[in-house]
Amino acid sequence: MFSFRFVLKNLLHLIIVFLGVSIVTFFISHVIPGDPARMLVGPHASQETLEATRAELGLDQPLIIQYQKYLGNMSHGDLGTSIRTQLPVASELAKCFPATLELTLMAMILAVVFGIILGVAAAVNRDKWIDHASRIISLIGVSTPLFWTGVIALIVFYKVIPIFPASGRIDTFMSPPPNVTGMYIIDGLIAGDIDVVLSAIHHLILPAVCLAYVQLAIVARQVRSSMIDVLEQDYIRTAKACGIPSRTIIYKYALKNALLPTVTVTGLTIGELLGGAIITETIFAWPGMGKYVMDSIAFLDFPAIMGFTLVVSFSYVVINLAVDILYRILNPQIRGVEK
Repeated sequence: MFSFRFVLKNLLHLIIVFLGVSIVTFFISHVIPGDPARMLVGPHASQETLEATRAELGLDQPLIIQYQKYLGNMSHGDLGTSIRTQLPVASELAKCFPATLELTLMAMILAVVFGIILGVAAAVNRDKWIDHASRIISLIGVSTPLFWTGVIALIVFYKVIPIFPASGRIDTFMSPPPNVTGMYIIDGLIAGDIDVVLSAIHHLILPAVCLAYVQLAIVARQVRSSMIDVLEQDYIRTAKACGIPSRTIIYKYALKNALLPTVTVTGLTIGELLGGAIITETIFAWPGMGKYVMDSIAFLDFPAIMGFTLVVSFSYVVINLAVDILYRILNPQIRGVEK
């Protein structure tokens, strides 16, 4: 279905990108002003204590030596120890990742589903009021900063109209479901605890909608553009001339072909959502990787910052590889060119 050479080539690119990201993040995080050892021991610690802490953390060695040591540890799955919490970064990220994944998946579903609906409606009703409304919604979504959207959403739907909670993953009086995936909705369904599932969804809606809004606008514009191109094709005109119902033409023939370019946009959407989760989790106090790395940045926690960056970059590259493979599976023309 797709060539082994293509997969091998992209895996090689993945490794190169991963190494490049590790080099850039490592050296940038170590050349910015500030001393994490001083922040760890406090402003009143003696110089001897400070130097001992720097030696213990390996900060007294040249950057090249520090990076070589970090790369060797990373090859064994060791992302270092957090300066702020003194716990392994890998285990802390693994603990936070399910919360971020749950938020990201919900935002992606909202962005893709409503983006497709909005894009199809705009294309079918081209230059009508629905199309103009879709354009305005998309323009606002693309141009509005995520932090501003989150703050306004909190003011409106938590303070003025108290519909949704402002923080947390479930109600404070509830106990989390037994940990299977770390995602409360799925774990609640597995445990058969509907109250936890409903509470998790209730807490998830507001941050997920804010996170999805920007990507929804991008998906909607992509679907609209693709649908307009497909609806102008000869086979669509032929289908209309044969008397096939418009609903069948739109959803069975046109939309199927228009969604091919959207696959790539969807893959990029997941990567953008992972990055945007930093702001969203901070605003809504969502206990995921984004909030974890923001707390680490304030403490100049280099291992935690680099660990988060590597996890997000690795996820982004893997998602793009999966999208490229899926695109070739769905599009026979590309497979024919490769052969």
